[in-house]
Amino acid sequence: MSSFARILHCCASDGVPQCSFNVALVIGTILNLINQGDALLGHAAISWPKIVLTFLVPYCVSTYGAVAAKLRHERRCT
Repeated sequence: MSSFARILHCCASDGVPQCSFNVALVIGTILNLINQGDALLGHAAISWPKIVLTFLVPYCVSTYGAVAAKLRHERRCT
């Protein structure tokens, strides 16, 4: 299996998507409240691209960390 295929497999297996989603939900909500609290409370305009990115970035970071740890573990065990 190629390295890219192995990475994609790790991204979609062993509960990684669900864990990353949970992290993104919590961290993204906190960051959105900090960064766009005024807009979310109706005092300013909401920036939808910023809201999406504020959830997407923690998802990607969490997925990267899980995949990197899994690949590092596999290299040690083989």
